[in-house]
Amino acid sequence: MTETPAPAPIPVEQLEFALPLVHESVEDERAHRKRRLAGALRIFGAYGYEEGVSGHITVRDPEFADCYWVNPFGVPFAHVQVDDLVLVNGDGQVVQGRRHVNQAAFAVHAQVHRARPDVVAVAHTHSVYGRALAALGALIEPYTQEACAFFEDHALYDAYTGVVVDEEEGRRIAAALGPYKAVVLRNHGLLTVGDTVDAAAWWFISMERCAQVQLAARAAGRPVLIEQKKALATRDQLGSDLVAWINYQPLWRRMVEPQST
Repeated sequence: MTETPAPAPIPVEQLEFALPLVHESVEDERAHRKRRLAGALRIFGAYGYEEGVSGHITVRDPEFADCYWVNPFGVPFAHVQVDDLVLVNGDGQVVQGRRHVNQAAFAVHAQVHRARPDVVAVAHTHSVYGRALAALGALIEPYTQEACAFFEDHALYDAYTGVVVDEEEGRRIAAALGPYKAVVLRNHGLLTVGDTVDAAAWWFISMERCAQVQLAARAAGRPVLIEQKKALATRDQLGSDLVAWINYQPLWRRMVEPQST
């Protein structure tokens, strides 16, 4: 019996692989960022990251460098649509839209954006495991592969002074964040940044899950740390905003594409 030869491999360059879109106009980039922002907020709503009116995701406007699109005060994350989004300047004043903004939260976001011109989006909510980690004043430890993405790439803001309402407190938080992708705000919660909405949202989701795993592992016994050299090598593989963007795409597709039967 003659053996049937295996099918020839498809050339790698012919395989589909999604990458972040590059837009030719400011208008197209703005529309894209707003759509991704509204979608990320709905995903956060589905994950239960809301706590009353607390929590924001902001995205820098592509034309006006010190203006930011943000979810409106009091609108449930799961209900946010593109037309609901509000444009706010760096001083917290609404310049487009008809709804209020949570000024306490925005004071932090504005200072982070100003301190980090490379950052397009900032995410912060009062998620359960993030708050538990913050209550311990702890960082994410390299207990798992996913946690290595944050190894030596996040910080602790080791202070709590109540609800942030002034620029100076926002500047101190931005200084604590420094060049990193995330900061644990002691007794408060998590804050993440990225060069796209998708990246900032993914880092928040991943950090929240890492906090959950860390707390569970420590409650169960004595977790084994991944050694520094391997943790750094894993971070180099998994810790870029592009990898975050790629990881986020299944969540995005699950939200925006109707389920096939």
